[in-house]
Amino acid sequence: MSIIYTIDILGTFAFAISGALVALKKEFDVFGVVIIAFVTAVGGGMLRDVLINAHPINWIGDINYIWTILSAVLFTFLFKSKIAPLRKTMFLFDTIGISVFTLLGLEKGLAYELHPFLALVMGMVSAVFGGVIRDVLTKKVPLIFKKEIYASACLSGGIMYLLLENININDNVQFVISAIVIVIIRTVSVIKKYELPKIKGDLFFSLKK
Repeated sequence: MSIIYTIDILGTFAFAISGALVALKKEFDVFGVVIIAFVTAVGGGMLRDVLINAHPINWIGDINYIWTILSAVLFTFLFKSKIAPLRKTMFLFDTIGISVFTLLGLEKGLAYELHPFLALVMGMVSAVFGGVIRDVLTKKVPLIFKKEIYASACLSGGIMYLLLENININDNVQFVISAIVIVIIRTVSVIKKYELPKIKGDLFFSLKK
């Protein structure tokens, strides 16, 4: 089992827990918790595969994703009160997870001979749209639309990956460097509370002022 695959599974586990916690907070039943955990963990990759017509769909092609999600839901039910103190650890897994999901999605897009820009978009879809689907189903404004540098961090790491494509560099090194870019941007933006600018009113007059 490769280190990247291991991190992918850990990221899936962390995403599933975050989805399960949201569902429990909304007082969903057991089935609802499983569904929200599922779409949070693999919804982005599933949407990517549907868009590029890749078969089998991510979780259908690897049953380990299903076991990982079910394990995460069980873990959440058993240790819900103990998970809160692990928020920083979960954030770390989540951040590493989105970096891996972004780059795996980007690589898959390139493997299907998409234009590099479209492959970059597919990488972002892989990383963030599970959370978007979760928030829509639980009647929340998706996180990426209102605060934090999230999708932008994924795009930055994806751009770094594409830039390194033009250099004769080891594939694993290329992957690791690009993932580190995402982790650093995401972590620093949360610590420093950086956000993308909000446009309030007419852009031309806002710039003039």
